[in-house]
Amino acid sequence: MQAIIDLLDQALTDEAPLTIMDGGMIRDGYNVELDELRKIANGGKDFLVEYQIEQQKLTGISTLKIKFNNVFGYFIEVPRSQIEKVPEEYKTKQTLVNAARYITPKLKEYEDKVLGAEEKIKELEYKLFLELREKVMHEIKKIQQTADQVAILDILNSFAEIAHKYRFSRPKLSEEKKLRIKNGRHPVVEKLTDDFVPNDLNMADDQRFILLTGPNMAGKSTYLRQNALIILMAQIGSFVPADSVEMSPVDQIFCRVGASDNLSEGQSTFMVEMQETAYILSNATKNSFIILDEVGRGTSTYDGVSIAWAISEYLHDKTKANTIFATHYHELNDLIKGLDSAENFSMAVIEKTDGVVFLHQIIKGGVDKSYGIEVAKLSGLPKEIVRRAQEILGKLEKEELGKVAQKAEQLGIFGETKIVEKVISKPSLVEEEIKELNVNALTPLDALQKIDEWRRKI
Repeated sequence: MQAIIDLLDQALTDEAPLTIMDGGMIRDGYNVELDELRKIANGGKDFLVEYQIEQQKLTGISTLKIKFNNVFGYFIEVPRSQIEKVPEEYKTKQTLVNAARYITPKLKEYEDKVLGAEEKIKELEYKLFLELREKVMHEIKKIQQTADQVAILDILNSFAEIAHKYRFSRPKLSEEKKLRIKNGRHPVVEKLTDDFVPNDLNMADDQRFILLTGPNMAGKSTYLRQNALIILMAQIGSFVPADSVEMSPVDQIFCRVGASDNLSEGQSTFMVEMQETAYILSNATKNSFIILDEVGRGTSTYDGVSIAWAISEYLHDKTKANTIFATHYHELNDLIKGLDSAENFSMAVIEKTDGVVFLHQIIKGGVDKSYGIEVAKLSGLPKEIVRRAQEILGKLEKEELGKVAQKAEQLGIFGETKIVEKVISKPSLVEEEIKELNVNALTPLDALQKIDEWRRKI
């Protein structure tokens, strides 16, 4: 490539003009004719200075000036008070209120020469540029091959640098369908915080669908994205942000995350969400990886739960791709009981007297609380709004418990509404609470099974 490099160094200036028609792109010394024209154009500046001094002395008009504009070209400007001193050879070009403008044969000759030279310079530079481009085109295959190799080196160097700098590990590929990520991290989010919490992911044929519940701000969306990014990085040849990764290659990664709309075409956020989900269901295979975030939230609760439930069953039973489905619909926790290769996971939360603490840790099992008001409190909403929201929530929950108790009595499940309220308000009953219920003197295990049966019926 040295010959073409030398040619370009010799021909082109270091600072190119904005367009190839402006001139100034060919270096001095590259073309003899161009150098001569530039001498004429540049040398003319000295001529103007000398000619102005000469005319001032000849006419005795010290205020005489030589000027230029795009309409009249070059001209001699004389104040009106000095017009009587103007020689006969001056030809009037324009008369102004305070001055008169003239041209002389010598100045006209200079104008033709200089302006002609500048125009010829631009034309010649463009011609030389086209010739240069033609010469480079003969080497285009070699240039493209070199660019490809440099690009690969640049990518591999970047991979190596970030792998070393950020403690990435080498992923291990497997022919057996599996996805095991140990202490996975989000490669971007972990740079924005000093206490990023890593998480594991284990998926295989016997656990290919994960339902992930938990409140906002707990880290569900980050967990979804980090696993998709780890898979993507592994398959483009990079080390990955995790302690270890063992995985089978995927054919596609599908993401239904975030909220967007297309109002210009009359499509709501929910419509766009459904279209994107439909695309996933139509194109994903058992070798794909899918992340879904809050699918169904754009419509009413019952509609949303029903749609999310049906989509989950389809992905589990038909598509059979590794899928992580994050949702606020706690009703979907019961869905997992009917799916052989599905599991409930949630984001760990610690409840304290003064609020909640999000641990950003993935744990097995679902949750049935949203902690929405606690999140609102953390976001900085005024205390009076948070307090009023808590009052309204308590009222709504009490009304809902009353409806549930009434429904239970209508079904003849049991007569004491206190038991119903305790079952609904504390779904995760521990052994001591079961004993307190003393339901028909059942054993704790039998009581728990009976309560689950009642809750499903209600």
